Amino acid sequence: MKAGTQGYAGTATLNTLAAFGIKNICGNLPSPKMDEQWSVESILQTREMLAAYGISLDMLPLPLSSHPIEKVEFPNILLGRSPARDREIEWICQMIRNCSRAGIRTVKYNMSILGVVRSEPTRGRGGAIYSTFNFDKARQDPPLTAAGRVPDELFWERITYFLERVVPVANEFKVRIACHPHDPGMPAGQGFRGVNRVLGSVEGLKKFVAIHESPYHGLNFCQGTVSEMLREPGKEIYGVIRYFGTRKKIFNVHFRNIRGHFLNFQETFPDDGDVNMVRAIRTYQEVGYDGMLMPDHYPRMPDGADGHAPSFALGYIRALIQMVENGA
Repeated sequence: MKAGTQGYAGTATLNTLAAFGIKNICGNLPSPKMDEQWSVESILQTREMLAAYGISLDMLPLPLSSHPIEKVEFPNILLGRSPARDREIEWICQMIRNCSRAGIRTVKYNMSILGVVRSEPTRGRGGAIYSTFNFDKARQDPPLTAAGRVPDELFWERITYFLERVVPVANEFKVRIACHPHDPGMPAGQGFRGVNRVLGSVEGLKKFVAIHESPYHGLNFCQGTVSEMLREPGKEIYGVIRYFGTRKKIFNVHFRNIRGHFLNFQETFPDDGDVNMVRAIRTYQEVGYDGMLMPDHYPRMPDGADGHAPSFALGYIRALIQMVENGA
């Protein structure tokens, strides 16, 4: 396993990451559209630039972000609007081809209409500000997104349409495509703002990875988001890790913690939630996971020094990896 992170802000950040011993990262989004930044030459230049800091570019994000459908880069894929969605899917396929030719073997993406949904933040340890979701307090305003009503069947149809065209390209070019779960899950059959979140449950994720079965089709396994799906995450998450890990469907891990449960939780510091992170990392080790563990969704600091939170999380992950690698 490797401590990793996603994105960087200039050379000063890269110097800091190198000083922390971070040698593997997911890079920045090259461009929100298909342009020269997605060329093989441009991706190779980025790889070479990072290599000068001793950092390997292990993954890139596709322009299918976690933004709401009104702001996502390629909206027509989940709006189901042809021929626009076919054009966007072909751009995604070309990005995958170019990544392969540039030596990038994993990409990550989202299949999200709602984006990341939260209610008002709450206070945590030391007065830190924790991102929070309480379904009963979350605003459903306006009542529908630009996608209108999206029941389970329609959402699955659009996901399947995408996978049937993209997975064969991932197979041919040997690039793993890692999808992030829906954050957070919503009540089955009820959804939120007219959208049923089909990738917001463990059963939904099991169905997802079974569509167009392939060793290159799997998950950007956000441990925090998956914990949010569970009634008792402190007891259940390890079995979920084993299920997807033994099937080699975990391509990347967002190694974060929560306090609470389905429909009511806080995003905490890694050592301040309900999940035993030592037990979690041992579970990844048991299933043979050898990819990146990266922090995600940091708490905000009460004094405004928000940069300390990712540093704390990276140090915590590095320490846990060293612990399990040394048999402690």
